[in-house]
Amino acid sequence: MDIGFRICKRERVAPKELIEAYKQVPVANVSDSMFRMTAAGSKLRPMHASGSMAGSALTVKARPGDNLMFQKAIDLAEPGDIIVVDAGGDVTNALMGELMLAWAIQRGVAGFVINGAIRDVDAFVETNLPTFAAGISHRGPYKDGPGEINVPISINGMVIQPGDIVIGDSDGVLAVPLDAAEEILKKAQAKHSAETRQLQNISEGKNDRSWVDAALKARGCTLP
Repeated sequence: MDIGFRICKRERVAPKELIEAYKQVPVANVSDSMFRMTAAGSKLRPMHASGSMAGSALTVKARPGDNLMFQKAIDLAEPGDIIVVDAGGDVTNALMGELMLAWAIQRGVAGFVINGAIRDVDAFVETNLPTFAAGISHRGPYKDGPGEINVPISINGMVIQPGDIVIGDSDGVLAVPLDAAEEILKKAQAKHSAETRQLQNISEGKNDRSWVDAALKARGCTLP
């Protein structure tokens, strides 16, 4: 095992039907169903025009500013994969741009999560492949390594195992542990249905706000 220069085999991925189901649920509802304990941080923002993503994680651990293993990850990607890159959050050098984006689209990559910078932003907006990154820099990357593929990584405390379900929308990015994905999905779907009913009640003037006063009274607040 060559620590620092290793490419591991991904042992499992999420079933396609499970990934498709996650595409129908807002990230915020999934986050609430995971007790709001997990997040990739507010610095990872959408770099594409619009839209959400969901897919199995192909993970990359990279030296800040270097994209050698990131390049290889695109070569290895399966259609529908989300490539997740932990590059330490450094935004001095961009880790990918238009050329890598074009190759990833040819490979069928479904999206990117990059704890680092990108460049050629107009291409990301035009192609609209879901891409979340920590910043933008015109300065290109180095291609020397080290780096590792399909190893556990962490972005702002959010651990991503190879094959975990990674989702993203305008609110940000979230990794769902594969072992708990079905249970979390059921809770997120129930949460989404409840909020949909609440929105309908609001539109009809039937919104029940009694919980606000109840919460205040439970905390000893005297109401006027």
